[in-house]
Amino acid sequence: MVLKQKEMEAITDLQTQEKSCVEKYRRYKEQAKDPELKALFGKIEQEEQKHYDTLGRVLNGDVPSCDCNDSSGRDYEPKATYDALSQNEDKKSDDFLVTDCIGTEKMVSSEYNTNVFKFANTALRKLLADIQIEEQNHAEMLYKYKTANGMA
Repeated sequence: MVLKQKEMEAITDLQTQEKSCVEKYRRYKEQAKDPELKALFGKIEQEEQKHYDTLGRVLNGDVPSCDCNDSSGRDYEPKATYDALSQNEDKKSDDFLVTDCIGTEKMVSSEYNTNVFKFANTALRKLLADIQIEEQNHAEMLYKYKTANGMA
């Protein structure tokens, strides 16, 4: 598949967002205090890397098939580390990291929602819509973590 200039620019911009997400989750995984949160950040980091790699394939003319995974957010059940009433520094720090990541996921999901309309290719539109769903799953998992740990 050959992309038009505006399509290449859109994919490149999305890939830049994904690279930033990979770096953010890597750094936040190192900063998180709770092992459950470290694991969640590590999982999302791997998924963001997959998004980055997938967009690289698109830039090289390949549109990979997608699995339309819409269950990882629904099925995620975090173990609580912090109780609802505690306000220690570790909890406050982890709460900040999670809240920041939810904001990032909202922004990235919105970028996919806007950019999907720049493409005529059905398979590519489906792929971008699938990645958007995965970004929404990330936000759902992060919110469930917050809820389980008395942060929401």
